[in-house]
Amino acid sequence: MHWQQKIPYLIGHPIGISFINGQGTSGVLCSAHDGQLYVYEYLYQAQFAMKHYDYRQVQDIHAFPNCPHQNPLY
Repeated sequence: MHWQQKIPYLIGHPIGISFINGQGTSGVLCSAHDGQLYVYEYLYQAQFAMKHYDYRQVQDIHAFPNCPHQNPLY
């Protein structure tokens, strides 16, 4: 499935984005329009920022997987 076809299923969910330059980022996919992905990303402390990325920069997007089942750590 081409990554643009995943967009409707991933709005409002945490995603990872791989860029064509080999870098990546992650955040919550808030919207996608006018050839841009709008992603809410964590900066530091209690600060977040809405960032946008041109479709032409994006190689793929992936939903975050569920946490693996582990015994609780005490």
